[in-house]
Amino acid sequence: MSAAHSFAMPRLPQERQAGHQAEEEPDDNAPGPPLPSGATIDLGAERESSNVDEVLDTLDSELVGLAPVKARVREIASLLLLDRVRRRFGLSANRPNLHMCFTGSPGTGKTTVAMRMAELLHRLGYLDRGHLVVVTRDDLVGQYIGHTAPKTKEVLKRAMGGVLFIDEAYYLYRAENERDYGQESIEILLQVMENQRDDLVVILAGYEDRMDTFFDSNPGMSSRIAHHLKFPDYELDELTAIAHLMVEQENYRFSPESEAALRDYLESRMRQPRFANARSVRNALERARLRHARRLFDGEPRRCGKEELMTFEPDDFLGQPRR
Repeated sequence: MSAAHSFAMPRLPQERQAGHQAEEEPDDNAPGPPLPSGATIDLGAERESSNVDEVLDTLDSELVGLAPVKARVREIASLLLLDRVRRRFGLSANRPNLHMCFTGSPGTGKTTVAMRMAELLHRLGYLDRGHLVVVTRDDLVGQYIGHTAPKTKEVLKRAMGGVLFIDEAYYLYRAENERDYGQESIEILLQVMENQRDDLVVILAGYEDRMDTFFDSNPGMSSRIAHHLKFPDYELDELTAIAHLMVEQENYRFSPESEAALRDYLESRMRQPRFANARSVRNALERARLRHARRLFDGEPRRCGKEELMTFEPDDFLGQPRR
């Protein structure tokens, strides 16, 4: 028997095997005795008690745009909340498959959405801990025989009760190398995603075309993914709004001329290779802070007020390297 097929992770918080019930603390999400068929439930109050709107509102406030993604997250939250209400009436249904795939360019908010998804699933009682573990191939795959299984198992152990986010997941599979150890990690992941999906949600992330190729080469993985969320690239106005959020968090602001200079830079940068959406905006602002500081300290010493310490000018964005 291979290492992949011999792997078993302890279940949290209870053993979910027929004929065995482990001791556990009371579950606040347990449905209790079924309500009579003529009873009604206030869905608004049920939604309020779950605190899901707090998570959804946070997602809206911290991420600009992404309307299709946010709508899909709300749909998933509604389904899970309704399932909880249905259980109150004794209407049983299989636990939905929650494994997901996030596709899109770097800097489009995939990790942030994964973090809020983990929190959402925890509040609705679908995950015991609701934490997020972010990994890449290097965290899962070893470089020599016998190294991959322990690495993958250790990551899964840390992620149990939460969400495992595998960035650039297609690098797990290298078709050109028959002796690559990534397939061993995939086999372990497949087993856990099927047999312990009550304990763990796996999110695979990466570029859409490469993820399509990965799924074509690994149909077992594709069949275990229920939700595909596509993260679009940001438009110029959205990138500008993101920049405003970032500078406000750091107690800076734009002069009208400096905002125009930033927009010119971003419009040019969007046409260049390796543009990374919000990450490129952050990089531009970090360089602007350096130029702003140098500008204020260049020349003869002088006095400087609060407004000048806070305000970017066009020179802080002109001549920025394109990366």
